[in-house]
Amino acid sequence: MKYEIIGGNMPAAICDLKAGEGVFCEAGAMAWMDPQIEMRTEGGTFEKMLGRIFSGDKLMRNHYVAQEDGSITFSSNYPGQILAFELNGESIIAQKGSFLASDESVDMDVFFQKKIAHGLFSGEGFILQKFSGNGTVLIEVDGTPVTYDLAAGETKIISSGYLVMMDETCELDVQMIEGVSNILFGEQGLFVTKVTGPGRVVVQTMPISKMVREMIPYIPTKTVTTTTSSSE
Repeated sequence: MKYEIIGGNMPAAICDLKAGEGVFCEAGAMAWMDPQIEMRTEGGTFEKMLGRIFSGDKLMRNHYVAQEDGSITFSSNYPGQILAFELNGESIIAQKGSFLASDESVDMDVFFQKKIAHGLFSGEGFILQKFSGNGTVLIEVDGTPVTYDLAAGETKIISSGYLVMMDETCELDVQMIEGVSNILFGEQGLFVTKVTGPGRVVVQTMPISKMVREMIPYIPTKTVTTTTSSSE
């Protein structure tokens, strides 16, 4: 799949497909396409559909196949960036709901945290998404992505919602914040995510969940006024 990412912080990915070539995407991600590309909505096996629901995706996903050479464009759901990861037999782990599109040859599955505590307390979720195989995966990022290449044993401490992707060679763990004052007044929650190398780790500067929380105080609330009338 040949692709071009456009749009700055309101990104979209234009994918050029050869005749017979196909891509998978999240349901509703297609923005525009050439008429020679055919759409097929598929669910796959029951286990696949169940896994997508648990990992924050929709029940079905769309499969687009080019009957002749043409292009199809996928748009991001939130302000940020689209990252492309080229897989050559290895696997990556991504946050739930981050999948945008991929080659047909890429397999998407659920990734269960080894420690239930991580999913319950870290805010990253007990179930993430795993991509493996050979081909391109397009991942959505909230805000700006920052990539770190961790050496074996090297760690990063990540606040809830900021982890985007990591190589399967990395290890996830949950770590409790130390200090009573830090817990009560630090506004970081009780736990943070600890990622240990070796492997790549990608974090994002503005998780959409944080953006929504920060906007709530500025959203007008509807007030209901009542009038009373008196009769003489």
